[in-house]
Amino acid sequence: MAVKERLEAVLNVGLRVPSIMLLDVLYRWDVSSFFQKIQRSSLNNNPVFQYKYLALYLHYVGYILSLVLLTLPRQRLVQLYLYVVTALLLFAGHQISRDYVCGELESGYEGPLYLEPLSMNRFATALVCQLVVCTLCSCVMQTKRIWLFSAHLLPLVARLCLVPLETIVFVNRFAMIFTGLEVIYFMASNLLVPFNLAKTAYRELAQVVEVYGLLALGMSLWNQLVLPVLFMCFWLVLFALQIYTYISTRDQPTSRERLLFLFLTSIAECCCTPYSLLGLVFTVSFVALGVLTLCKFYLQGYRAFMNDNTMHRGMTEGITLLILAVQTGLIELQVIHRAFLLSIILFIVVASILQSMLEIADPIVLALGASRDKSLWKHFRAVSLCLFLLVFPAYMSYMICQFFHMDFWLLIIISSSILTSLQVLGTLLIYVLFMVEELRKVPMENMDDVIYCVNGTYRMLEFVVALCVVAYGVCETVFGEWTVMGSTIVLVHSYYNVWLRAQLGWQSFLLRRDAVNKIKSLPTASEQQLQQHNDICSICYQDMTSAVITPCSHLFHAGCLKKWLYVQEACPLCHSQLKSTGQRDTGTDTPSQPDTSNHDVQPEASMPASTSAEAANGQEGKGEIELAPSPSTG
Repeated sequence: MAVKERLEAVLNVGLRVPSIMLLDVLYRWDVSSFFQKIQRSSLNNNPVFQYKYLALYLHYVGYILSLVLLTLPRQRLVQLYLYVVTALLLFAGHQISRDYVCGELESGYEGPLYLEPLSMNRFATALVCQLVVCTLCSCVMQTKRIWLFSAHLLPLVARLCLVPLETIVFVNRFAMIFTGLEVIYFMASNLLVPFNLAKTAYRELAQVVEVYGLLALGMSLWNQLVLPVLFMCFWLVLFALQIYTYISTRDQPTSRERLLFLFLTSIAECCCTPYSLLGLVFTVSFVALGVLTLCKFYLQGYRAFMNDNTMHRGMTEGITLLILAVQTGLIELQVIHRAFLLSIILFIVVASILQSMLEIADPIVLALGASRDKSLWKHFRAVSLCLFLLVFPAYMSYMICQFFHMDFWLLIIISSSILTSLQVLGTLLIYVLFMVEELRKVPMENMDDVIYCVNGTYRMLEFVVALCVVAYGVCETVFGEWTVMGSTIVLVHSYYNVWLRAQLGWQSFLLRRDAVNKIKSLPTASEQQLQQHNDICSICYQDMTSAVITPCSHLFHAGCLKKWLYVQEACPLCHSQLKSTGQRDTGTDTPSQPDTSNHDVQPEASMPASTSAEAANGQEGKGEIELAPSPSTG
């Protein structure tokens, strides 16, 4: 059953590809210029020129027929292709019969066949071929009346009966006419089938629209036609034909330097119509999906497919390519200009794929560093992928700078790759810190501060890169050629990549400063209080050799509580607000006895042991999103 379903899915896609190819050909074919060429190359009274408007009407009819073929149900489409195959087989039988008659006329021998070996060989070959054609036609049409397809055997029967050669020519013509009449009769008997099919389809579509609406109709057609896979197969066929044409017309082998140019020009040739552009968009989407899936598999093996992340589906890259192609008028350019523009667009798409790969790899690498997993193979895969993401974007930036002159647009494009490399560098540094802490077997008290410094350093570098891009754009706008589009891009880039980054960094700094002040305002537990407490830290579940006491008389590690305060200002156990020393009741000199009864009441308030990994995964963002510092903290 699974094999049958797969075969039906392949047929559903493969049988519709010719209809899109026909639409693509009709879009490229300019009927007016075609007839103008005919008029210039022939006399004005050429009868072909008189049928210009008829050809225009046939051009639009071709569009309609192509759309009908594209939307036909699979069963009807298979049946139509079987009819076409039968017609081709009948035409092949006619060609075989004609070649046999021509061969006999050239030989001029009219005697018995068994006396002439060449005539006997021609007769046997033609007979076997005609029997194969008749059998195939009968199987394709699923009928046992094989005589309906055996008219082409009449010249062979006449030759076997020693009929004169001149008469065999008329017999062959009669066989051809008889076969044509059969085809005409079959088409006339099924003349109302398209009308009935269109009527049924219209009734079903009207019912679906009335019950579910146009959106449901569109989604149904999208799923039934499998448009993404269909357009991808169509574009791959075009690309393969383009490569084959180029290789077959080249006498000498292509040099290594021209391989990249050949690749880009072939892609440019295959995206000169809206249909081929959509095919390229869906192809890029599937390629991006394959690369991201391979990245997950490389990092996690088969476990990556158990918890699949729907965010990384490759559609972002395809949509990016489509938007850039529409904005730049890609399909209206010449092939050379289109190839150079495609190189920049594909660079942006690859940079987006690399960023998505980093989003997949970053939490896995940090989790491996913070955990106690000693599998060298897992660590090697994670580190090797990070090194690839560190080196490859820089290499891409270097290569594209060799082909294009540096300007504001190119600097924006390259800056995305530079930021990816900086993020990977920060991830690797934090991973190394985690591994060093693991080798020491003793937790580093200031690990959180070190991680914060690393995160702050590479975020500052990102901010500097964005600021340099904006400064370059401002200089180019002021001292160079001013354009509305350029100024708009400078403003947008300044807001999103400079102002928002600076605002987020400042808020993170304020949150951290407030958390440090709160921790410093809390009293430190003495050894006697730790012995009376005799429990683990409720945040990291580790023994406490030192601790701070909250106003609600709970004990925590100072570092763990500081990480908790990045998220919210309430106590992890009783959820009471943590106030500074100056705002607490100063009537008591010593804090009351620690309360450990809440440890079993609200275990959900505790945090996992790998708090270092959580801090590395964006402690600034968490604090900024959840709660801002309360006014009581000063």
